[in-house]
Amino acid sequence: MSYVLGIDGGGSKTVCILMNDTGKVLGRAEAGASNYQSIATQAALKSIESAIYAAAVEALKFTDNINIEAICLGLAGVGRPEDIEVVKGIVQNLQNSSLLPITWQLPASHIVICNDALIALVGGVGYPVGIVVAAGTGSIVFGRNQNGDTKRVGGWGYILGDEGSAYKIAVAGMQAALKAYDGREMSTNLVEEFKQHLGLTTIENLIEVIYRRGWGVKEIAALAPIVDNAATYGDKVAHIIIDDAVKELIKATATVIDAIFSNSERFEVVTTGSVWQGKSRIRETFAASIFTLFPSAKVIFPRHEPAYGAGLLALQRLAGKGSLTNRRGTEDAEGS
Repeated sequence: MSYVLGIDGGGSKTVCILMNDTGKVLGRAEAGASNYQSIATQAALKSIESAIYAAAVEALKFTDNINIEAICLGLAGVGRPEDIEVVKGIVQNLQNSSLLPITWQLPASHIVICNDALIALVGGVGYPVGIVVAAGTGSIVFGRNQNGDTKRVGGWGYILGDEGSAYKIAVAGMQAALKAYDGREMSTNLVEEFKQHLGLTTIENLIEVIYRRGWGVKEIAALAPIVDNAATYGDKVAHIIIDDAVKELIKATATVIDAIFSNSERFEVVTTGSVWQGKSRIRETFAASIFTLFPSAKVIFPRHEPAYGAGLLALQRLAGKGSLTNRRGTEDAEGS
């Protein structure tokens, strides 16, 4: 029997799925971050290696020998030719690793390298047609139609973009609290909510928390539920922030739909990320608006995780169906 690996690598963790050629998952494991652009390439390699190792050990409970015949790596930030070359090097090092309890010597055509938005789409919908709206620490909307045309909106990072993300919601909430404290804007319960959550004696101490503790994007984004909860309990300022986030996600999704889908074409929109788990009905509002604008669209929860989507793309390549090439001649899933 043949086996494939599906890798979902991001800025916080790496997930590896090991499945057989019928699509059955035999092993699943997690390891540390593998976004080589935010950590060293060697560190990314070690995370992916650790995830593969743990998944293989789990799979060995069901089989005596694991011969990997294809791999798909869906990694955050991978899209440019130079990114593909870096990941090719990582795969080569993985195949030379003596630590992994697997056998493999993959031809270039059986190595799929793509961005994490594609595997989130394939895993979430179950096949590579539709739209994924990812709103977690960051945000991005990515779609692909039956003809292979693709469109991406957002994903420009916390400085240049990420509208509708947890990070932008958290920052907007803190800014609103400080403006209310100054007397520049309307009062809001966010002042007390941030104080209580962070153990502050005064909201002025946000300066120490944000600037002096070395907080990064991930830590700040984790404050988004404070804004979401305040909106749930009727805080007008928090509600405006959440409403603005929803509008940004709707606009981004509508842009993708208009670019690659016809009015009569039926497709699914899968929502992924922590923002959709909020209590302020952000997902319900989004789904209702998309249905009103595009009646042929259906908003769904993910059917599978992104790593499973990567596994499906590896199986597709193993079956000899080739890469996901769009009309513009570029590939959504690159062979190394």
